[in-house]
Amino acid sequence: MPELSIVIPVFNEQDVLPVLFARLYPALDALQRSYEILFVNDGSRDRSTLLLRQQFERRPEVTRVLLFAANFGQHRAILAGFAHSRGRYVITLDADLQNPPEEIGRVVAELDAGHDYVGTIRIARKDVAWRRAASKLINYIRERTTRVRITDHGCMFRGYARAVVDAVNQCTEYNTFVPALAFTFAMRPVEIRVAHEDRGAGQSKYSLFRLMRLNFDLMTGFSSAPMQLFSAFGIVIALLSVLFVAYLAVRRLVVGPEAEGVFTLFAIAFFLIGVALFGVGLLGEYVARIYDEVRHRPRYIVGAVLEQRPEEGSAQEGAAQEGAAEAGHRPRTGA
Repeated sequence: MPELSIVIPVFNEQDVLPVLFARLYPALDALQRSYEILFVNDGSRDRSTLLLRQQFERRPEVTRVLLFAANFGQHRAILAGFAHSRGRYVITLDADLQNPPEEIGRVVAELDAGHDYVGTIRIARKDVAWRRAASKLINYIRERTTRVRITDHGCMFRGYARAVVDAVNQCTEYNTFVPALAFTFAMRPVEIRVAHEDRGAGQSKYSLFRLMRLNFDLMTGFSSAPMQLFSAFGIVIALLSVLFVAYLAVRRLVVGPEAEGVFTLFAIAFFLIGVALFGVGLLGEYVARIYDEVRHRPRYIVGAVLEQRPEEGSAQEGAAQEGAAEAGHRPRTGA
């Protein structure tokens, strides 16, 4: 079994893959450790699949490729990589080269030191300003609503010991945030600072809406604090409303009927309606998560696996397990 498993989700990265191959393999060879690289093709619609097949044929002894039947998302691709990994350590890395492969050795060194979870913090981030600001805001909210302590939640370059990966593989939730989930199982977590580069080519796959969606999953998936905070806020609003109604009643008895204040009442009514709608939306987030879980649908479907079997001397004989559609099922429970 290899000592290192490198898991790399790939989605429409045809422009950057050749550069990734040219830097990744030499960086791992320099570590002088046994390794495997698991590329998880997340339903790419460009030439990424072809490039991954060609790279597998070049280095079949250390390359494995999982081909998803459709696009299931980055975190489910990582979960599929975890399920197929065999290494003592598992390291996740994005394909866009914003995290240099040459930094993998630093993560491995921390794992060798006894840490079972190695998080990373990007220094001199190359992201646009609004993404950096949004990241700081989400970090602030998450730290106060969950017990997950991750400084840079947007960086997927992380290292995990086998025990943590095995624990994650036993989890069955449909939507999850892999670094946060793994952090909950870590006994000796650590964070290190790593370099950050401009994207090798192409554009980020995370739009503003997808980033908001991901952060909602992060907060609602690991804490019920948002619901509790909203309940407390509702109680405060209700008490203030009672006091305000009492004030209006006393004023009517003392001053008499008044026409003034109509627009103020409208403003208060609209504010309370907005609060109520926000609460309904927040409740809907939790209900949607429950809905996803009770359907028991597979998290991902692997249409094919390219790998060299142990008994094969070369990659030319049946290395591709085509058509073996493997589903990332979650076990059902109950009677």
